Amino acid sequence: YSFLFLVFYLVVICSDYTGYPFPTAPPVDPFAKIRVDDCGKTKGCFRYGKPGCNAETCDYFLSYRRIGADVEFELSADTDGWVAVGFSSDKKMGGDDVMACVHDDNGRVRIQHFYNVGQWAKEIQRNPARDEEGVFENNRVTCRFKRPVYVPREETIVDLHLSWYYLFAWGPAIQGSITRHDIDSPPVSEHVVSIYKYEDIFMPSAAYQTFSSPFCLLLIVALTFYLLMGTP
Repeated sequence: YSFLFLVFYLVVICSDYTGYPFPTAPPVDPFAKIRVDDCGKTKGCFRYGKPGCNAETCDYFLSYRRIGADVEFELSADTDGWVAVGFSSDKKMGGDDVMACVHDDNGRVRIQHFYNVGQWAKEIQRNPARDEEGVFENNRVTCRFKRPVYVPREETIVDLHLSWYYLFAWGPAIQGSITRHDIDSPPVSEHVVSIYKYEDIFMPSAAYQTFSSPFCLLLIVALTFYLLMGTP
């Protein structure tokens, strides 16, 4: 009888176990869209492209805001490869701390740290980024990450409490490795940027710069008047 009772007990236990659902992994939160209505208020923004563009339509978009001892960056660009921001003491490429969001062959977007050696970007294994997230959708690379304001003195990582020129760049990637940026002269901030000052700055892309010039607008008005009046 003891043996039969043991068999019955094992059958009950196994039946209950196999009928109990296995725990499932928690759902992954979708990438929260970048809010542009906060630009100039609770975060600073740079927009490059068509007038009135946002984080989903600009050729390039960047935002920054302080969160405690960190600065949160959001980047987005019209590319299937990579988008980056560089922190420079001048407006030229070379000797710059660079954070890049790279779309790899597996469909993931990884945040990498580079240092510009002349015109060449060298990947640095020490990566100050944390709380990284990124997505590739609608032929755009978009990402969000934090990095500390203060860091131990090191050549390849700048202290963000100081003001720097911001270099903006994006381009294709081959097997998860960045290649030359899309345009010969990527945009650069007009003045040094302070993380303690939130601005919403728009920079027209080359396709719109011609018509944004006051001289060109005056020339267009004069030409239109001439055509309407006719020639003698």
